Amino acid sequence: MKELLEILEDIKPGVDYENSETLIDDHLLDSLSILSLIAEIEDAFDVVIPTVEIVPANFNSVKNIMALITRLQEEE
Repeated sequence: MKELLEILEDIKPGVDYENSETLIDDHLLDSLSILSLIAEIEDAFDVVIPTVEIVPANFNSVKNIMALITRLQEEE
């Protein structure tokens, strides 16, 4: 989780990622941020995020993003 928080902070500093449950809904992360985040996650966690998984529900909170990463790692 620490690595994910560092990635998010590099992409868009100053957001309370640990406590936010509405990163997408509140426009804290925009489409360009999401694209950067996906690339960083794929590199850092050695996963491939399929297009069908790129939905707001998977990126609205750090908890949801980590759940997505964990699920993808388990599927490999």
